[in-house]
Order: sequence, then C-alpha cells, then structure tokens
Amino acid sequence: MTIFALHSSEAGLVLERAGDALLWRHLGLPVETTGLPPLARTRGAATFSLDEDMPFATAPGLGWFGPLAVSVAGRVLRWAVTDVAADADSLRFTLTDADTGLLLEQCFRLAPGGGFAISATMGNNGPVPIVVDHLASALLPLPAGLDRILSWRGRHAAEFVESVEPLPAHQWRRETRRGLPGHGGPPGLYLLGQGADWDQGLVLAAQLAWSGDAALAVERDDDGRHVLSAGAADGFTLQPGERFEAPPLLLAISGQGRNGAMQQMHGLVRARLDWPGQAMRPRPVHLNSWEACYFRHDEARILGLARAAAAIGVERFILDDGWFLGRNHDHAGLGDWTADPAKYPDGLKPLAQGVNALGLEFGLWVEPEMVNPDSDLYRTHPDWALHVPSAPQPTARNQLVLNLSLPAVEDYLFAALDTLLSDVPIAYLKWDHNRELAPAGGLGQVQGLYRLLARLRAAHPHVEIESCAGGGGRIDVGIAAFTHRFWTSDNLDAVSRATIQRGFQAFFPPELMGAHVGASPAHATGRRQSLGFRAGVALPGHFGVEMDPSKLPETEQAELAGWIAFHKQWRHLLHGQTLAMGEGADGLVWQASGDGAEWVLFVTRIAPPQDRRPQPLTLPFLAGAAPVQVRLLARAGTLPHKGFGEPEMLAALSGDGVTFPANWLAHAGLPLPPLLAEIVAVFHLKA
Repeated sequence: MTIFALHSSEAGLVLERAGDALLWRHLGLPVETTGLPPLARTRGAATFSLDEDMPFATAPGLGWFGPLAVSVAGRVLRWAVTDVAADADSLRFTLTDADTGLLLEQCFRLAPGGGFAISATMGNNGPVPIVVDHLASALLPLPAGLDRILSWRGRHAAEFVESVEPLPAHQWRRETRRGLPGHGGPPGLYLLGQGADWDQGLVLAAQLAWSGDAALAVERDDDGRHVLSAGAADGFTLQPGERFEAPPLLLAISGQGRNGAMQQMHGLVRARLDWPGQAMRPRPVHLNSWEACYFRHDEARILGLARAAAAIGVERFILDDGWFLGRNHDHAGLGDWTADPAKYPDGLKPLAQGVNALGLEFGLWVEPEMVNPDSDLYRTHPDWALHVPSAPQPTARNQLVLNLSLPAVEDYLFAALDTLLSDVPIAYLKWDHNRELAPAGGLGQVQGLYRLLARLRAAHPHVEIESCAGGGGRIDVGIAAFTHRFWTSDNLDAVSRATIQRGFQAFFPPELMGAHVGASPAHATGRRQSLGFRAGVALPGHFGVEMDPSKLPETEQAELAGWIAFHKQWRHLLHGQTLAMGEGADGLVWQASGDGAEWVLFVTRIAPPQDRRPQPLTLPFLAGAAPVQVRLLARAGTLPHKGFGEPEMLAALSGDGVTFPANWLAHAGLPLPPLLAEIVAVFHLKA
C-alpha cells in the first residue's frame, strides 16, 4: 500500500495505491495520514455483494455499479496504474487498459487560489480508432455530513436563480444540451454540510472549465456514500496516437462556510485570467450604446453619445450592435464585418479616433459565431452554418450559427476581426452569442471558439474581450481564460440585478461582473427605480452606464457623475480583493470587499421592512480584527421620511465615523439607520 496526499490550508485529498488500483480514501477537510491502515483492513464483507471487494477507485472497473470515469460502448475497461508522478503540489497517475491500448492520465493539483484543479486526459496507443462515449473530468467521493446541494437555474433576463435541494436518495443531475452553459450560470454547484451557512461549516464548490454542454451529477451508492461526477457531455473518437484532454474541474473545499468556498473559487478563477500587460488595471467605467439607441445610430449621433459619456466621467465607450453592413434590424448583416457606409461613410476609424480624442477608449460589439441568412457571407458559404443534412435549419433572432470546427470558418473570422483590430484603434470587444445551438456543434464548436480567441489574443494582446450570450448565457471559467469581463444579464432592473449578481459572485469575482446603471423604467421589466438605487446595486461590479446621459435632467446627470466618481474612488477595494457576503434580519443582504485592513460594505434592502426598527447587522468576517472605524459613505436610494426618526449616531457615522470593537461588529452587530425599500447603504470599514 502507498498513500498519496495533497493538502491545502483548508482541505485534504488522500488516495491509496493498492495493486493495480488507485483507491479513494478521503476528500474534505485536512487529515493526518501517518499510520493509516490499508483500506482493505477497514472494510468487511457486505451481503449480496461480489466475492471480491470493489472499493471506489478513481477509474472504477468491473464490479463497480456507480458512475464510470470512462465509458466505451461494448467494452469493459480494466485500468491498471502504470506510472506515478508526485510532488508537493500535484499528483499525476497514468492508467492503461491492456486490451484496447487506451491510456488515462489523471491529475490532481493544488491550484493558485487555495483549491484543487482536477483533470483527465485520454490517449489511444492502440491500432484502431476508439469511440469514447464519456470521459469524466473528475469522479470524486463526497465527505460525510453534507446534506444540501446549492445550484442555480435561469433564463434570458432572469439568470442565477438560486435553488437548494437535499442530497439525493438516488441521483441529482444538471446537464445542459444547448451548446453553451446557459443562463443558469456555469457548470458548477455548491455542496453544503449540516448546519453550514455563509461563515461556518463544511462547503464544497465545484466548477467545470468548459463553455459547451456539460453534465454534473451527485449519486448515492448502496454503501451510503455520495459521488460527484463532472465532465463535458459530448463523446469523441480517438484515432491511433491521438490524445484528448477533458476540461478541468476547479474544486474549492472550506470549513468556513459559503464565504470560504467562494473566496477559494475566486482565487482559482483569478489565477486563470490573462490580463493585457499581465496584471489587472483599474477597471474602466463603461458606457454601452445598446439601450441608448439600439440600431438607430450614425457617426454624429454616436459622437454625441460619447461626449455625454465623457462629461460624466466614463472611461470606455462601446459601440454596440448596428454598425455593420445592412444592420438596421436583427434580420440581416451578421457575418459581414465591415462598417455600413450609410452610417459610417469613412469607416469606423474616424469615429474611434473621435472617441479617443474625448479621452475615452473605444470598444466594439461583435457576434462572430453567428450569421444571418440575409448576408453576403451566407449567400457565399451556406454550408458554413451548423446543420444536419436534409433537416430544417431553425433560426433564433433570425440567425444561424457558424460551424467553428471548420478551419475555413475559423480563418475567415480571424481575418475579419484581425482587419478590424488592425485598422481601427479598438481597445475592447464585446463578444456576443445570441442564440442556443440547434443543432449543437459538440466538442469541435467549443474547441474552435477557443482556438479563435487564442489567435486573436496572441495577435492583439492589448485588447480586452467581454463574454456575452444574451446576457449571462455563457459565463464559465473555460472562456474566462480568454476574456476579461462577463455581461451578467440583459436585465438592468436593479431589484432583479441584486439577486442575479449575488449568484454570479458565487463563482466569479466582482471585477469580472459587468454591472450597469440602466434607464428607468427598466427596458427588461418596466419597473421604475431611483437613480441612486440603480447605481448602488451596480457599484460593486465592473461599473458602467447603459443609457444616454444627455436625456437625463441636469440634476440626475450630476448625480450619475457623482456615482461614477464614487466608484472610481473605491474600486481599489472592490476589485481584486477578498469578498464576503451574508444576510441580515428582515430581508437585508450584504456584501463586503476589502484587503483585510479596509473594507467597503454594501447593505441592500429590496422589499419594504416588516420590522419597526432595523436590527443590528452582524459581520462575522471581522471576528478577531483590531477595532474598526465605521463610516456611512452613502445611502443610495430613497431616504426615509423625517417621521421615521434618524438615530443620533447617524451624524457621527456620516462624519468622521464611529469606532467599534471588531468582535462587537462580528457577533452583536453594526447599528443600522432606517432603510426603506430599494436602497443600498454603503459603509467604509477601517481596522
């Protein structure tokens, strides 16, 4: 028996090599392995079982009745460990099946950020092609004591709807079949231990680094153990000599509740980002043209919009859909990536230079993976669209999807975008994807997308890219390796956004979260909210504006400029830092971001209070800190009527601040002023 273990500061992973097998011993909180007896000595015979014991292995074989690491139709694979490479930060095991010549390499790595990255690679050393029905990126035992699954579902303009379910008696499964992760968020989940909450208890968080169809499952075996499996949903064929690498699974394990797991997950994601210049700079405040003018624009109107943006402190202007040939509506033009001469007679370069002259970066909306049947590209290459021969080609938003597995398609798109980026001073691409795939393109579609993005990043390393798919339809850590921002939702209603953004931050840090101040009434819902509340909800993310500021009354233009200045003042604490979230009494939710010495705290109330007075807000992340000076920086939204009565301390909180013992704030709570519906109170905390 040989024991292999990896330990982070919060978690442990233990495997045992027993003969040809690699057996799971532990996954969970840190453990001591010195003197550990072999697994075989701890397991007795079980009734109605095979005579030969089949404990749970990383690649189970015949006699295991749970999920498999690899499935090949018509074959029973007999995996044997043939090579081991172990060091302080990683374990890499090679298993082979002698009958087929298949090779399976499983890697467990301590990843930057504090969690684990788990991956699987298959190779074919045999003489004939082999069809692989399924390859799991990871097949993991879940620790005892877990009792709930936390996941997210959604639709367009209603992303990240939180769902809590008990661990299943049989199987829980989340599988996507739309060709992209969808509006329920990335292929991921949280698993909560008994009594676990935001700040205490065992929590596991997992996320597959993949932008296509994926499957995650939690299954209970008849030993009583729960098993997590995760992988891309599509099979593939391995030719002799070929290898296929499954998308890695990022795994966070913490005994410090949801916040501990979330902070690890943020670290894992941040480690995979590739910023221009190799480091994140302050996230520029955006103005995006879409809801300001939709398809109705020309050079004069857009320059006027850019001037209005510059006047309120915006730093980056993005020209959205409607700029290219024939694009006066969503029925035509996709695929023909040249400026419409009716709108931009001299192309986009003079416009971009005009925007730059205002002190703004210039960004551009593109949807490269799509094509309209009414386009020159489709008329020339109808065979480039995804299709099933002799079957209908269903459109969505009047468009089809280009087959990115075809080298000619990839080359065409690279050439078109490379020309734009070379000829026009573009600092930013908003990369959209406005339909689900029917038919789906499988692995080749996602691999083609990744290749295209990698080529563009290599050719234009200064350009940042935003991932958008009808809002939040493609938010995942696979595409995060090539992009720098996600458009969280097409819904800018601040009440909706308050919930959507909390779901987003379960997996991704706030600097990647596109969060804009939209119009009132909101275009997606028709609801009205104050400008302050809309700004307060957007402040923690990558802040921006999605309307024409010149249409606002002068008082609101000044107020919006104030919120932009406020965001710039505090974004050094909002982005790239540690995030904690929680819930207060009477429907309050909060989040705090900071570097350990300073924090910005956002306390949000969506619905009217039910209690006469607000209860103190406990902030467990401050436990054990030095005394904390608290200042109320702003109340973003409608202030209470004088009849509510303001506490005497409010003047001090709004001035130089009030100092509290940190443990008082952690366990007894921060006294709050009255907060009506649709308001965000913003505090500065300094140890």
